[in-house]
Amino acid sequence: MPEVNSNIEYAHRVHESAHEGHFEPLDQRHQWVALAEAILLAIVAVATAWSGYQAAKWDARSAEQYSLNSNTMILSQERTTASGQYHLFDVLTFNGWMFAKTRNDQSLMDFYERRFRPEFRVAFNDWIKLDPLHNESAPAGPALMPSFKDPLEAEAKQLSHQAKDYFEQAVHARETGDQYVKVTVLLATVLLLTALSQRFKSLSPRVIVVSVALVLLVISAFQLLQLPRA
Repeated sequence: MPEVNSNIEYAHRVHESAHEGHFEPLDQRHQWVALAEAILLAIVAVATAWSGYQAAKWDARSAEQYSLNSNTMILSQERTTASGQYHLFDVLTFNGWMFAKTRNDQSLMDFYERRFRPEFRVAFNDWIKLDPLHNESAPAGPALMPSFKDPLEAEAKQLSHQAKDYFEQAVHARETGDQYVKVTVLLATVLLLTALSQRFKSLSPRVIVVSVALVLLVISAFQLLQLPRA
C-alpha cells in the first residue's frame, strides 16, 4: 500500500524535524506538548502499518473470492451445457421410441429403450405404468415425471449458488479493505496536524492543533477496532 508507506515515512520525517532545532521548548508545558506529539506520531505509525496490512489482506481475500466465483461459474455453465445435451438426447431417443410405438415395431422400441439414460429409464418406467396412451391425466412425457432426476442440473444449480456466495464474500472483503484505506487517509490527517502543530511557537494554537489530532486519532482507533480482521 503506497499510502501506508508514505504515511510512515512522513511520520519519521516529522519526528526527526522536531529534533533539528525547528522549535525549542520554552518551559515544561511545551515539553509536555512535544511529548504528546511524539506519542501521537508513534501511535499513528503503528496504526497506519496495521491498517495498511489489513487493507492488503482484505484486498487479497477479495481477489481470491472473485477468482473462486469465476471458476465456479465456469463449472456451473459446463454442467448446465452437459445437462442440456443429455436432455436433447432424451428427447431424441424418446421421440424414436414413440415413432416405433406408433408402428408397433417392438424390436425398434426395445432398441431405443436400451439407449435410455438410467435417470430417464426410471422416469420412463413410471410413466408407462400410468398407461399414458389411454390416460389423459398422465404427464406428457417421462421428463415431466416426479421421479425424473437430473444430477447434472442439480449440480449446476448448487454450483451457481456457491458462485453467488463467493461473489458476495468478495464484495464484502473489498468493502472492508476500502474501509481500512479510509482509516489510513484519516491517520494521514493526524500526521499533517501533528506536523503543523510543531510549527507554532505559541503554546495555545499548538495545544489546539494537537487536541484536534488526538480526537481524529481516537476516531481512527475506534474505527479500526470496529472493522473485522483478516
